[in-house]
Amino acid sequence: MFLRLLKKDLLVEFRSREVSASMLTFGLAVIMIFSFSINISPDLFRRFAPGLYWIMVLFIAVLGLHRMFSHEKEFDTFSMIISAPVERGLIFLAKWVSGVLFLTVAEILITLPFLLFLQVGIPEQWVILIVIILLGNIGIMAIGSLVSGLAMRAKMSEVLLPILLFPLVSPQIIATVQATTAVFDGKPLASWQLWLNLMITFALVFGLAGYLFFEHITEE
Repeated sequence: MFLRLLKKDLLVEFRSREVSASMLTFGLAVIMIFSFSINISPDLFRRFAPGLYWIMVLFIAVLGLHRMFSHEKEFDTFSMIISAPVERGLIFLAKWVSGVLFLTVAEILITLPFLLFLQVGIPEQWVILIVIILLGNIGIMAIGSLVSGLAMRAKMSEVLLPILLFPLVSPQIIATVQATTAVFDGKPLASWQLWLNLMITFALVFGLAGYLFFEHITEE
């Protein structure tokens, strides 16, 4: 059933391309704004690049989270889904995995332009950077999927979503920024393993919380 729910979300996005197109367009627009408005030396900008990158990713994720339950809300199909004989935690898992996939695809298309346009350069430990980006995506979308399901039935869900999301996701963003900065600086893993452990912990805690409590937060 999980695979069917995931396939449904992927097919809907493949046909409409609403989420991926908005995330990609916003990301490229932010990169162009950064590249033309920040006039500092590349060495100095390299120190701020991880924070700017993850701020951009956060707002891209918010765009995707706005549309995560949009079709179910617009066509009033969510009641049919939760009334079906399916474990509601699987609905959360499907939304979580699809959100991670959409965000990762958007990052694949915008990360290289970010590094090139802003003259940041690719770090030597680029494999570790990819792992950090994936862990960051998993953690952000674990929190975001839970909050998006919670805010879905609210009348002003577009306003409620960021209000609930930003405080909860702040520790995850801080950890990913610190880990990304350490990779750009070439620091050994032992010096920033605490941030890596925090990222993994947040992903596990909110992923488990979403799976266990999604049934309760989706009640009428």
